[in-house]
Amino acid sequence: MPLYEKCGFIRIGADEEVNDKMSLINYEKTCVVSRRFQQEDAENVSSLVKRNFIEVNSKDYGIKAMQKLADRYNAVKVASIAEHSHMYVFEWKGQIVGVGAISSYWGSKTESILLTIFVLPELHGKGIGRKIINTLEQDEFYVRAKRIEIPASVTATEFYRKFGYDYKNGVKELDGEGHYRLEKFKEAGL
Repeated sequence: MPLYEKCGFIRIGADEEVNDKMSLINYEKTCVVSRRFQQEDAENVSSLVKRNFIEVNSKDYGIKAMQKLADRYNAVKVASIAEHSHMYVFEWKGQIVGVGAISSYWGSKTESILLTIFVLPELHGKGIGRKIINTLEQDEFYVRAKRIEIPASVTATEFYRKFGYDYKNGVKELDGEGHYRLEKFKEAGL
């Protein structure tokens, strides 16, 4: 990844070839802003998630399975997840470009779970996912937990592993929902 992209810039427009040894690449600072989910965000978040199912996850799970999942992932489902978690949206230029949530794991005070982490497909690889994880890892559910779990799609598993999440109990196998269960242990309060 080029240095500019590591620093939060994204490519805009097409590269311009100056000569056979040099191209000009236009970058813009992303300035992604995070905030807590609000009820009026539900439709936009639903659309973002559905796009990921169809455009990204279908490569690993097939279009038929992802279309079925997308059909169920409506604004009501998003609002339900937000009711039981701390959901954040990530905006750039007034548009929701990412979402992520963290919740207590089955009511535990020492375990939490990361949920519903998605970035607009055209902005994958631009640092927004990193911002989502960093934001969730500052939330009170993360801070108080000793163990954090993520039900990771095949597509996202290696991304999460970069943040120190590894296969639950050291076992790399898909669960009944087609996820790898990843976990991270830490001292509470760290």
